[in-house]
Amino acid sequence: MQDVASKPASATAVTGKRARRGLGLKSLMAVAVGLVVSQGVMVVMLQGVGIAGAAFVVPLAIAWVLALCYAASFSELALMVPRAGSLSAYTEVALGHFPAILSVFSGYVVVAMFALSAELMLVNYLLGVLYPAIEGSQYIAFGILAVFTMLNLLGIDVFARLQNVLAFVMVVALTLLGVSALSGGFAPHSVESSELIAGFSLGDGALTLIALAIWGYVGAEFVCPLVGEARDPERNIPRSMYLGLTVILAVFTLYCLGALFYVPRDVLVSAELPHLEYARAAFGGSGTFLLAVAAVTATCSTVNTSLAAVPRMLQGMAEQGQAFPMLGWLTRATRVPWVAVLFVAGVTGLPLLIWGNDPSTVGLLLISAAIAWLIAYVIAHVNVIALRFRYPDARRPYRAPFYPLPQLIGIAGMVYAIVYASPAPELTHKIFLNAGVVLGLVSVVAVVWIKLVMRKPLFRPEPLNEITNP
Repeated sequence: MQDVASKPASATAVTGKRARRGLGLKSLMAVAVGLVVSQGVMVVMLQGVGIAGAAFVVPLAIAWVLALCYAASFSELALMVPRAGSLSAYTEVALGHFPAILSVFSGYVVVAMFALSAELMLVNYLLGVLYPAIEGSQYIAFGILAVFTMLNLLGIDVFARLQNVLAFVMVVALTLLGVSALSGGFAPHSVESSELIAGFSLGDGALTLIALAIWGYVGAEFVCPLVGEARDPERNIPRSMYLGLTVILAVFTLYCLGALFYVPRDVLVSAELPHLEYARAAFGGSGTFLLAVAAVTATCSTVNTSLAAVPRMLQGMAEQGQAFPMLGWLTRATRVPWVAVLFVAGVTGLPLLIWGNDPSTVGLLLISAAIAWLIAYVIAHVNVIALRFRYPDARRPYRAPFYPLPQLIGIAGMVYAIVYASPAPELTHKIFLNAGVVLGLVSVVAVVWIKLVMRKPLFRPEPLNEITNP
């Protein structure tokens, strides 16, 4: 049992040597943007602008700053501990094995269970509304999941080519929608710009929407588990996140403000598919096709990125003895953690079997996922602070600027977002119950695994040199 954690270090070294570094800045940006901009986020952003009007750009900008803070922390960690396990590897040397296991399962495996399932439900529901002949069918959701599972098993080169195309099409479609809506190029505005300016007010509860706006930026750190397959990672990992998050800010600002010229705010808040109402109002009949393209590519991009990044986190955990060894098994030709890919696909498909096509569960799943994700961000910020104290002279190819301000601001912002995660009091109990039950189960499993299988203390950090110099 004592060799469980020592053996995988060499495995990681071999993996790193054999990995094909095929991901440049463009591909890494496609990962950052493609995971963040999902169909669920398209809906959430319109709900936010429906509540606050044009003033929603303020919480959107504040959330962007908080996102830059987590990007700074993840960049420092990823390049200081360049391991496939990502957050688990960083946390292992900063806080110990229990927080390491909890951070990955809460922030990524649970998110795959909740958010990816919600995303597939949403695209299923949207296409059923647009094309009634397929309404009620779950084949689309399972078909998308199956196709991208198989494509990810083919290797990182196939993933990169797909991701570049998906992210480009998605960003172009959303930008076209926003720019066309702002210009009134396809249909006359229902609301004048002077009315929007006159209605601009932070007194409508706009600042309370920071928690909602943060959901529009989570996920850019999915580039970090791909550090072993990135070209010039010391330069491209930080740049891909910063540039990707800035592109997202620009796209969502255009997208949200454009909606106010065509769709009443109460409709944006109450509609099950506000992005469909938006596309129809701004483009007429042709808007449904544009929206279908944007929505399907957003969902496919999110699923594709998750099936590339989360399995590599699990691979790193398996190599460190923090998860079942088979999660680290690699295909010979492409070095893909194939068991981990199949596991993440299975976890994603499970809620689809339980809830089917019920659109009422989408919001609940997304917010439950957000809480788990934000906990992982808090842990990442704490990791940077802990490692700065424990290893002040360690090599850091990238240092988070203005330390410790991004970490302190990030922690405060994420805690605020968790506390105010629920958009309605009646949902608060269900949301925190969902997140609490899953995180409680993960915690119990983690304790049992660490004490009985790894036979290690829960909170004793591993030496940094054993992780970075196997």
